[in-house]
Amino acid sequence: MIIITGASRGIGKFLYDNYKPKNILYGTYLSTKPDFVEDNDHFFQVDISDYESVAHFIDSIQEKLSNIILINCAGISYNAYTHKSDPKKWRNVIDTNLTGTYNMIHVILPFMRDQNYGRIINFSSVVAQKGTPGVSAYAASKAGLWGLTRSLAQENGRKGITVNNINLGYVSLGMGVEQVPQSFQEIIKEQIPSKQFCDPIDILNTVDFLINTPYINGTSIDLNGGLI
Repeated sequence: MIIITGASRGIGKFLYDNYKPKNILYGTYLSTKPDFVEDNDHFFQVDISDYESVAHFIDSIQEKLSNIILINCAGISYNAYTHKSDPKKWRNVIDTNLTGTYNMIHVILPFMRDQNYGRIINFSSVVAQKGTPGVSAYAASKAGLWGLTRSLAQENGRKGITVNNINLGYVSLGMGVEQVPQSFQEIIKEQIPSKQFCDPIDILNTVDFLINTPYINGTSIDLNGGLI
């Protein structure tokens, strides 16, 4: 079964739509209520930054948890130069993107360990590697996933559980591009050898690869088209 956080829009929705026909699938959302859900029993409003909200969600489906694949897509961004940033908004990005990912993993790991199987796929970002002005909160939250992933892989590798990141570049849907001014999009494209943003199908193919390759563990795959 697959659990996708942030599944009501962007990359999360794209993955949800593609995995739904052949899998037992659960999705979460927070503020963007999905208008495409046919079976409400498989879609839940969850604030991943709130541990109790996450625990309640998993408790409500725990009898159905088996061969779990957790895909952490939920995330937010906040654009501001650091010296002008609002500390509360900055912290909210960390609480959602980093601590929220930890909350999901913390609650689900005991089930994975009992079943000796699990796949955890986190979405980091090229901005954690490439210095980009105005996104210090987002970059810090995504860089934190690298250390979290490596530690989790060491802790759980003997239990048949793999934990990996996808360091995502700019994608033609979701937060990857929608918050970037058109003029800056063209500048970014010039730094990509193919002069194109990532096609969402490449994200799906990469997720499939990580699910089906158990010897890849504790690593980060750069899916950025060679952006330098």
